[in-house]
Order: sequence, then structure tokens, then C-alpha cells
Amino acid sequence: MKRHLKIQLWYIVAAVLAVIWLRDVWVAAERVEDITYSELEQALRDGRVASVEVSDTMLRGEYRAESPEGIKRFATPRVDPELARELGQYDVELKGVADDTLLRDVLSWVLPALAFVAIWLFVLRRFAGPGLSGPLEIGKSKAKVYVETDTKVTFADVAGVDEALVELREIVEFLKDPQRYGRLGARAPKGVLLVGPPGTGKTLLARAVAGEAAVPFFSINGSEFVELFVGVGAARVRDLFEQARQRSPAIIFIDELDALGRARGVPGVGSHDEKEQTLNQLLAELDGFDASKGLVLLAATNRPEILDPALLRAGRFDRQVLVDRPDKKGRVAILGIHMKKVQLAADVDASEIAALTAGFSGADLANLVNEAALLATRRGADAVTAADFTVAVERIVAGLEKRNRRLNDAERRVVAYHETGHALVAMALPGVDPVHKVSIIPRGIGALGYTIQRPTEDRFLMTEQELDDKLTVLLAGRAAEHLVFGTLSTGAADDLAKATDIARSMVTRYGMNPQLGHATYEAERPLFLGAPPATTGASFSEATLGAVDSAVRELVGGGFDRARRLLERNRGVLEAGAEQLLMRETLERGDLEALRAKLQAPPSPVPVSAALAKG
Repeated sequence: MKRHLKIQLWYIVAAVLAVIWLRDVWVAAERVEDITYSELEQALRDGRVASVEVSDTMLRGEYRAESPEGIKRFATPRVDPELARELGQYDVELKGVADDTLLRDVLSWVLPALAFVAIWLFVLRRFAGPGLSGPLEIGKSKAKVYVETDTKVTFADVAGVDEALVELREIVEFLKDPQRYGRLGARAPKGVLLVGPPGTGKTLLARAVAGEAAVPFFSINGSEFVELFVGVGAARVRDLFEQARQRSPAIIFIDELDALGRARGVPGVGSHDEKEQTLNQLLAELDGFDASKGLVLLAATNRPEILDPALLRAGRFDRQVLVDRPDKKGRVAILGIHMKKVQLAADVDASEIAALTAGFSGADLANLVNEAALLATRRGADAVTAADFTVAVERIVAGLEKRNRRLNDAERRVVAYHETGHALVAMALPGVDPVHKVSIIPRGIGALGYTIQRPTEDRFLMTEQELDDKLTVLLAGRAAEHLVFGTLSTGAADDLAKATDIARSMVTRYGMNPQLGHATYEAERPLFLGAPPATTGASFSEATLGAVDSAVRELVGGGFDRARRLLERNRGVLEAGAEQLLMRETLERGDLEALRAKLQAPPSPVPVSAALAKG
């Protein structure tokens, strides 16, 4: 861009000089004599003037005969005639002086043009975003380039995704030594797509690959290809790959690929020519570059279900690597990495904290360690204790404490019995996650109390009985209110929503209802974002929809009845636990174990759905 501007400026300077030179040549050819006004008057009296041309500021004319020097024309600045007559009486030589307006005339044309150019450049830069140096660079790639010394992330900084690390080590080996890697005819994958929920470390993994391989790392977000002007995205894709080829071996990393690679021609959606052109250019570049030259494309997304099938086929993205939420072992390893940065007390056990954080991603765990460190700093401690981590988990899961939210005595009693009901039913049912803590201190936006369970292990499969137990625990708080007070409150709204969702999934997704059989009646949900199922064109009869609603209602009602029966058998323990909670506001593991020892064992478990089938 700068080189083009320099060339254009030289063209302008050369043109101006040429005009000035031609003017001098023309003037020299005409041999115009500059005379004073007094000389003009004398020439008029002598009869030597043939003609005069009058303008606002000048008098020009021709002599009747050329002078010996060959001068034919003359020119003199114009003078006021009356002033000339008055001054002529005193024998004064009159000389008119012409004002030099060249600079003013030039500026009157140049400055408005420059102002318009400046406004034009400003508008283009605002449309094109930061980092551009001129309108001709609007199609340049915005990728941030990190050289080997800038990345500073290696596989030692990544934990909890061992399977993904094994897959990506091959990429590192290829980039370090492509000849040895291809000695048997193998080639490295052209593209590697990192797929997983948000916060699991996909971007961190890509940077670690670049850091391990010690090659330039081109990082860009998928949304940065899509701009206001049609064709800009495709131009940026071309420029990105061209820059990477010039610095190969290198890694191109496109984060949030779904912003760029959404499936084309989706029914019911308007035209998206710019996005489709950009995607088509990316597909062409993936087909065009040679992986043996040391160029590897990494991309990340948490919405693989909406990507264009042409993007995912072999030869473009040859490998898809799942980066999932870590299991307990992975969470321990991730906590170990982040705990190195804080001062820990002797009672901190990463394994205990990992047990409390089932379902946390790597980003959640990093935030947890930071929250615990902030809590310890706030109270003036010298080290972060296990209690700080427990409070940090509660803050992340349930929200901030609302000690200023004052409940009246009646509301506190309802909340105390509600939370005690959850805890007692969870402790009474075998195979349910143990209860870690119960509190009636309000938290977050709407939680008036909470019961925290600590899983003993990560579970990836749940049986029908376990889902029934989960339903029963969720409805135990409402059952306790109904048993003690004989009425219902609004405090169980969130429990009811979760219980209904589990019951509907049992009926429509898992085929756990005898009347409806082993069939699914719900569209597949998005893989990682937890959104509701997409609407499909499938239709069911009114009888089937009515049977689904009836089955869901019976499952929820059966869970409520089961929880009420359990609490009726342990009414005394329920009263004692609620009174302790009202007095102390929080019950820890020791208090809960004392209550558990007093519980009567429930009858042999029978799945609610099976009991309903028999009934």
C-alpha cells in the first residue's frame, strides 16, 4: 500500500513540474516584455501600441512593429486611471504590482480534495476495523501472527485432555521433521478440527501445538472474515493462506469456525452471499495447499452440528479431535497446574476439590482457583485453605450469598424443611451422591437455600432406577413442605423444572416407558451448548402426544409420592434436622452423618416407571 502511494505522489509531482516547464517554454517563445505603466503611457503617446487587452489586473497588448530585440508583445499590471493622472502631474514613474495568488488558488482546489480523501479513508477504516493502513488493505488478513518466542505455551501447560494431546503430538512431530514422518508414505492431516464444549481448552491446545513445534502461529476468529463488503472475506482467506505459505512451516488456527463454516443453503434462511463466498474460498484453499510443505490448519468449534458437510469431509479436515470436559483425574491435573500459582494451606486436597466440581470445564477450574485465592486475600489469610475452595464452589454453582435478604420466620421454616427434605431423601436412597452441605442462606438471584451433593465418581451412564432416584430427590423438598405444612409454595419451581425435564427425557429420548415402547419422540439436542432440541418436521398423532404428557405427569407424580412416603417414615429426623438448620443456617458433613445414622432404611427400590406399569 505504501509503495503504491509513493508511486502516485511521484506521478503528481512530475506532472506539476511538466506544466511549469511548458508554461516557461511558451512564455519564452512569445517573448513578452514586462513594462511599467509609465512606459505604456509613453508608448501610447509615441503611437507604438497596436492593441491592448484589458483584464481585471493586467494590461496586455502588441506593438505596431517589433523592436530590434524581436519583442512583439508587452504586459503590465493595471493601475487606477485617475490615480495615474494625478501621479503623472508630479513626474512619477508608475509601476503596477500584480498580487501573487498562485498559492491561494492552488490551496482552494487542493484542500477540499484532501478533506474529502481524509473522510473517505476514515470511513473505510471504521468499516474495515482496526489494524488497517489504508483502503487497499481492506482485503488483508487480520490474523495475529505469533512467532516461536511469542507463543510460550507447551503441552506441559495443558491437562485433562490426554487423548487429544496424543492426537496432536503427531502434528508436532510432522512440523518438526516432515521428511522422517513421511518415510513410509504417510502424510500429515491437512486439517484438524478441535470439537468440544466452551472452556475446555481448544484454543490453549492449538497454541500449545505451535509452542511445541516452534513455528509461526497465525490465529484468527471466524467472524473476522465476514465484513460489510461482499468479497472481502474471500480475499482475507486468500491473503491468510498466502502469508502462511511464505512463512511455512506454520500453523493456521481459526477459532469459532462455525461463524465462517455454517452449512450453505439452509431452508428458510435468506441469501448469505458473502458468507458463502468466504466458505467457498476456504474450501478451495484447503484443496489447494500441500500439507507436505509444513502448513497445518487447526480449527475449533463448539457447534459441529451446523458446519457445512463439505468442510468436514476427508481431505479438508482429515481429523476431528474431541476436547471434552475433564473427568475426575483430569480435574485433579488441571487444578494442579493452576494451584502452582497460589499459596496453598496444608489442608488443601486437589482430589477432594475435584470431587466437588463434576462437570466443570478447564476454564471453570481456573476461575475456581482464582475465586478461592480472592476469598483468602479478602479475609487477610496467608494461604488459601480448603474452606476457601468450598465457598468458591458454592459461589460458582449457587451464586453470591445474600445475607441482606431477610426472610420472615415463616419463610425460613419453609426453606429449612424444604432443604432438609432434599438432604434426608438423598441420604436415605442407596447409590445417590452423598450430601456435602445444606444451607438456608439465600444465594444468587432466586435461591433461598441449597443442598450440595458430592459425586464419588464420574458417571457417563445412568440406569432407570438412578433416574428415578434423582427425580425423587428433586421432589423431596416439595414433599417435605406438603407433609409438614399441608400446603405448597413457589420455592420448588426450579426443582419442578429439572424433574420435568428428566421425566420427559426418560419418556421421549430414552424409551423408558412401557406404553410408548422403545422409540424416541424428540429431536436430537445440540451436542455441547445444552440448547433445547431443534424443531423438526416429524409429527406424531394426538394420541401419542397425549400419552407422552400423561407418562411425564405420572413419573413426576410418582417421584413426589415416593419422596413423601420416605419422609413420613422419618418424620422425627426431618423435624430435628430442620430445627438444627434454622438455628445454625448451615449443616456440614459431620452434622449430616449424625442425621443419617437415625434414618430408617427405605423399602426395596422399585422403579417408578415399573410401578406405574404394574398399576
